[in-house]
Amino acid sequence: MSAESYDKYEGLNRLALDRAGQAEAFDAIGDRYDDAFPHKDGQLSSGAWLADELPPDSRVLDVGCGTGLPTARQLSDAGHRVVGVDLSPAMIKLARDNVPKADFHRLDIADLRGGRLGGAGSFDGIAAFFTLLMLPRAEIPYALRMLHDLLRPGGLLALSMVEADVDDFTIPFLGNSIRVSGFLREDLRRVVHDAGFDVIGEDSYAYAPASTDVPPEIQLFLHLRRA
Repeated sequence: MSAESYDKYEGLNRLALDRAGQAEAFDAIGDRYDDAFPHKDGQLSSGAWLADELPPDSRVLDVGCGTGLPTARQLSDAGHRVVGVDLSPAMIKLARDNVPKADFHRLDIADLRGGRLGGAGSFDGIAAFFTLLMLPRAEIPYALRMLHDLLRPGGLLALSMVEADVDDFTIPFLGNSIRVSGFLREDLRRVVHDAGFDVIGEDSYAYAPASTDVPPEIQLFLHLRRA
């Protein structure tokens, strides 16, 4: 599926409106997010894999960059040219303060489809940590295909999701409510394969956030290459 096909996906027309409430929740959370998730062993390990496997001075997209910690900083410190996007203005402000060498934009993931930050093959690597779980399940394959198109041939994607058999499910989150989706790991492997990626590595972590407002979870980290 090409980026043009993604443009025609009818669910995309409501995506930004539906996600506005999600962004407001993260605006309210602000830097409490990093306090609630102080131990990010899986994300740090996956980010290190991406930073080490990419050629020096690679252009890397951090989708759903949040506060810029740890991933955008990790990639920037490794000498890569980092472009971060997030829908939350508060998160973008924090990211710019935390990682001044990176380039951050307030954009919805859907906004990437029009070449706003570069066309097909314009990134060497992409990090998408706990970003696609904010979409309804029906939209996740289209988002993955769009990320596939943004990568150069052979480019790398570090992807994380929470393992859960849920679709657009409302959960409490640090005093707010957000909607999340998830897959069981076999289903997630199938979805990324169908989007044009080869799985070249995989890890999982049992994670208990510091806040009781967020339930424990199993985090899945996939290391992917554009096939």
